[in-house]
Order: sequence, then structure tokens, then C-alpha cells
Amino acid sequence: MNYFLLAETDFFRLINEAGDCNMETAYTAFATQVIELCNGSMDANLTVIALAYIEIELQHHPVRNLSEEKREIAAYVSKALSFVRKMQKFLATPQVPPLISANNTTETATSLLQWTGNAIDLVELIYGIDEMGCINNGNMPLKQLAPLLYKIFGVESKDCYRFYTDIKRRKNESRTYFLDRMQEKLNERMLRDDELDRMRR
Repeated sequence: MNYFLLAETDFFRLINEAGDCNMETAYTAFATQVIELCNGSMDANLTVIALAYIEIELQHHPVRNLSEEKREIAAYVSKALSFVRKMQKFLATPQVPPLISANNTTETATSLLQWTGNAIDLVELIYGIDEMGCINNGNMPLKQLAPLLYKIFGVESKDCYRFYTDIKRRKNESRTYFLDRMQEKLNERMLRDDELDRMRR
């Protein structure tokens, strides 16, 4: 594995040798190689290490010591460093998988998904989705929506209303235990992501 492949580009050679060159062309070629590296064509660990190495090299490049006529190099070093950091953030962000295409059947979706939580939690989620009206602009009745979501999540058809009755009987101030936990965990995740972003800067 060549962890230093980005340091072997013409761009990196030129900013260090500060020779006569077309910096724009070299920078474009460098950025293209970074994109190709991040595009999943190589091992993910190699990509992370290569980006970390080149980030440090660019960050500590002696741009302040360049003569006035070579200040253009400093601008390109700054651009390259910014681009590498953007690509690192891109790699660190979980990518949302594509939605199942309309051509795929519900059976295909069922084979991919399996609800592993409590059935009552799924009912709470189904009622929440129904109340939000975010499926077919709220025009799908619950009696159609519930069996469909049960099927998608690979759950045997349940008496949705019986579970809903149990949820309504809860004594706590908030009766939506599952949705409350979901909200809490999602907010905690975003706080962790914010902290990681701050540490990377």
C-alpha cells in the first residue's frame, strides 16, 4: 500500500520545489486524484491515512518563507488543504444508501429489513408516521399503512389498535417512550458529530 501517493503528485512536487510551472493545472490534477482516492476505488484505510498524511504536509508547508513572486504557491497550498479537509469530512459522514427503486417488490424490501425491537415500539412509530401525514400526503389510512409497514419490517401482522390502547394507558407524562428515546439518541449523536467536527478543525 502506498500511503504517500498524494505526496508524489506533480502538484506536491511543484509546491515544494517552487519551480516554474502551471500551478492551476497541477492543482486540478491533485484535486482529481484526491476525488478518485475518496471515490471508493481503493481501500478505505489507505484513503484515510493518505489524506491525513497530505493534510499534515500541507498544513506545515513553509509558505511564509516563500519569496514575493512565489506567493501564488501559498494560495494553492491553502486551497489544497481546504479541499483535503472537505473530503475528509465527506468520508467521515455516513452516506445515505439509495432508496429502494420502484421496480423492486415489497418482498425484496422485506428480505433486507427485519424489525428487531419490540412490537409495541413499531406501533408507536407507525402511529407517529400516520399522525405526521408524511406518507402519500397523509392520504393513506392507518388500516392500510400499518400492514404495509409490518410487511416491510418483516413483522407478522399484529393487532395495531390493541398495542395503541396499551400505549394510551401509560401513566408517564409522555407516553411515547420509543419516540422519546429515538429523539434523545438522535440529538446525542448530533452532539457527538459536532464534537468530532470541532476536533478535526
